[in-house]
Amino acid sequence: MSEQARTPNTNRRFRMARTVLALVLREISTSYGRTAIGYLWAFIEPVAGILLLTIVFMIVAHSPPMGTSFSYFYASGLLPFFLYMDISGKIASALRFSQPLLFYPGVTFIDAIVARLLLNGLTQLIVMTTILAGIILMERLDVILDLPALLVAVMMAICLGLGVGTLNSFLTAVFPVWERIWAILNRPLLLVSCTFFTFESVPSDYAKWLWFNPIVHIVGKMRQGLFPSYDGAYVSPLYVFWVGLLTTCIGLVMLSRYRSYILNDG
Repeated sequence: MSEQARTPNTNRRFRMARTVLALVLREISTSYGRTAIGYLWAFIEPVAGILLLTIVFMIVAHSPPMGTSFSYFYASGLLPFFLYMDISGKIASALRFSQPLLFYPGVTFIDAIVARLLLNGLTQLIVMTTILAGIILMERLDVILDLPALLVAVMMAICLGLGVGTLNSFLTAVFPVWERIWAILNRPLLLVSCTFFTFESVPSDYAKWLWFNPIVHIVGKMRQGLFPSYDGAYVSPLYVFWVGLLTTCIGLVMLSRYRSYILNDG
């Protein structure tokens, strides 16, 4: 009896894996395969941001806020920021991208979300690793990496991106105007996420409010991994994971409840 119970579960997992793989391949061909620069753009945006900040602050400052390399410091802020932004943005539009396929019984909301999470998460990890390695090699930096801290920072960014993206996918499907509202709300996000300054440099009256921005904790954890001497006592991975898991659960529950409306009337 137990063997018979396991067989349907195994088949269900196999079907889901096959569906997710098909969605990933479709995503690759449509999002990255249209032009030769498709894959390169994932590298161009963060590299351009790091280069711009490096040039500007090398002109106005004698040394970076941390360490000896301007580009290494700004990479420590921009790379986890782009990891979160790319995952959350792509997941938020997952339903619109895959909506024609969701009418098939074998394709679910979760399949579409997981496919984008896997593809864009892996892409951004490759981008992050390549850029950091390039900076270290080109500038011949003598660095000591805290790999467990870096892994936690990446998981924090992925968890938050999944949660915000899942919740926004529901809100965008039900309230299309939410996409524009969220874009407006996101504009100052780069400025208030400690991407080009340290949390400790913020006056305490503002820092107590800045603490509630989960991305600040992600950036702080990344810097703990790249600068082992950095304390970052304010960083709370538990807070970020709690926000990410809560928004993921709310988003999935609402998507499941309003599935018919989203597919037929939304």
